[in-house]
Amino acid sequence: MNTKARILLAEDDKYLRELMKEAMEENGYVVTECADGQAAISTFHKNNFDISLLDVMMPVKDGFMVAKKIRQQSDLHPIIFISTKNMLEDKLKGYLTGADDYITKPFSMKELVMKIEVFLRRSRLMFNEEDLEFRFGNTIFSYTNLTVTTPGATYTLQQKEADLLRFLCSFPNRILKREEILIAVWNKDDFFLGRSMDVYMTKLRKYLKSDGKVNIETIHGIGFRFSVV
Repeated sequence: MNTKARILLAEDDKYLRELMKEAMEENGYVVTECADGQAAISTFHKNNFDISLLDVMMPVKDGFMVAKKIRQQSDLHPIIFISTKNMLEDKLKGYLTGADDYITKPFSMKELVMKIEVFLRRSRLMFNEEDLEFRFGNTIFSYTNLTVTTPGATYTLQQKEADLLRFLCSFPNRILKREEILIAVWNKDDFFLGRSMDVYMTKLRKYLKSDGKVNIETIHGIGFRFSVV
């Protein structure tokens, strides 16, 4: 975890805001809190943050307006909406406004911290130039060129295949939960996206099958493990 990661927390409920701040600081994050949307916009413009957590219903300006202002400055800055509303149309509005994820009250602090960690990890992967080429087993994977060269052949990958393989390569020999992979690669945990992920995993296995030192294991009921000897 990046212990210097900075979080903008905009939540008008003082009690919940303090609980969230305490949980995040216990996990090594630096938290700047705001009680209304206008304060969040002003604070975001004056500081550098790694992720923003925005309550949807706030005084002065709501979370949707704050997200729009953030998106005017950055298309890549991770935004998580916090809301009591659980209707599909509310979530769709959030995603259309620029949210990367949506967490519904009440939620566990453990779930919140996991989501934050996943998005920060994804951001680090996106901007880490050293991770553009991976060597594992007898295989070379070029994320930049979208190619995998194995003992058997060289394959050209689709962008999503490359995104998925890059994420797996970043955590070799570790069990990764399905929801963790979906949020990191597809931005959200969704049943139908999960089916797509399974298809991509099967394709990656076919590409890598000639390398006996590499295996994508299915951990039933949990997720996957990218095993490298």
